[in-house]
Amino acid sequence: MPYTDEQLAALVRGDSVHRDLYTDPAIFDLEMQRIYGRAWIYVGHESQVPKTGDYHTTRLGDQDVLMVRAADGRVHVLYNRCPHKGAKVVADGEGCAGKFFRCPYHAWTFKLDGSHLGVPLKQGLEGTSYDPADPSFSMRRLPRVESYRGFVFASQAAEGQALVDFLGGVRSSIDNLCDRSPVGEVEVAGGVFRVMQRSNWKVFYENLHDTMHARVTHESSYAAARDEAKEIGEMPLELHIMDGNGEPYEFWEKLELRAYDNGHGYMEGIFNPGAAERDPVSRAHFESLTAAYGEQRAREILGMNRHNTVIYGSGSPHTVFQQFRVIRPVAVDRTLIEIQTFRCKGAPEGVFKRAMLYANVINSPSSNVMPDDIELYNRCQEGNATRGGDWVSMHRYHGTDRVDADGMVSVNGTSELPMRNQFRAWKAYMEAGAGNGAAAAAKGDGACC
Repeated sequence: MPYTDEQLAALVRGDSVHRDLYTDPAIFDLEMQRIYGRAWIYVGHESQVPKTGDYHTTRLGDQDVLMVRAADGRVHVLYNRCPHKGAKVVADGEGCAGKFFRCPYHAWTFKLDGSHLGVPLKQGLEGTSYDPADPSFSMRRLPRVESYRGFVFASQAAEGQALVDFLGGVRSSIDNLCDRSPVGEVEVAGGVFRVMQRSNWKVFYENLHDTMHARVTHESSYAAARDEAKEIGEMPLELHIMDGNGEPYEFWEKLELRAYDNGHGYMEGIFNPGAAERDPVSRAHFESLTAAYGEQRAREILGMNRHNTVIYGSGSPHTVFQQFRVIRPVAVDRTLIEIQTFRCKGAPEGVFKRAMLYANVINSPSSNVMPDDIELYNRCQEGNATRGGDWVSMHRYHGTDRVDADGMVSVNGTSELPMRNQFRAWKAYMEAGAGNGAAAAAKGDGACC
């Protein structure tokens, strides 16, 4: 029996949410329509399709899509489906289609923007309703596609907020990531990690700004890092990265948590200006930015110390270590995580090597850190499937959130403000219903760049 808007609203309280949000396949299906069918979702980066004909496949909610660079230089996002028999036109992954797409089933062909090009033995279609000019015989484009500083987003809804308005206050995180390049540009480099997690997609978003879990969940990894450092007599960067999760609660309480409309937000720490002088990689990076922007601007760029940003529905850019953890829902209890690492164009090579080191230490399938989280996400999924209770608590510092000009800010870095904000957005999307664009993923010239 389908949920009414009133029933969906009752699943979210100010300080808690019902466990069905994580376990009910019917709710997951509605999320694919009402959130992923409406919101701007990160598809990929322009650097992944640098030349004409280059394509990159991915998923937008429960839809297989591909991003392609067309002959006019624009980036399009298409549903990965041939209109003849419905076959996926290209296999999962990336490559170059050349001058056009050719379906491997019956050789229907399409221009790089998806429009119909031709069919074999065309005379067999004469006298039928087949019409090459009819959009139903083309690969369908997503209605809206926009790029923000090379980051390509798409929406399945024909109408809605402009991308810059949707991103709101977290645009500054994308800006900071790009500004860490002396030429203001980044590119995906070094490959992409992919990890399948046995949990609902929303758990990962909550955990990104959950400062209370670090000392507990990651105890084994930071304790191992400290033991190793003691044995070798020093704390190299790879161990220092792991050791960070063992900071005392007082450290986490001093972090700033900010929340914006649409479920977005970020976590920001205190920047130590002396670090750039002690670390040769940071010093070289600072010098390259100083040459490009001037000393004051270089200090502002490197002084933005954001650990995780949440772009709700898309994932989490990490500006300091130049990565984007892309969160792709697969099923009510399965979530695919893609970790993209970026090279800051024009920056010293050591900056990219440091980003790769961080990705390997924290995000790789063989990491000592990520398995801690994956295990606990799965335990949350399994625990919420029991009859041990119906509500998931988000009480920490509830009622103390401060409102400022463009969002909310926590009074304490261990607040659960980010989780409450995410479910505030979830409720708004889900209550709006399918009639306000969720299923309107139909018409429009979806291209950017």
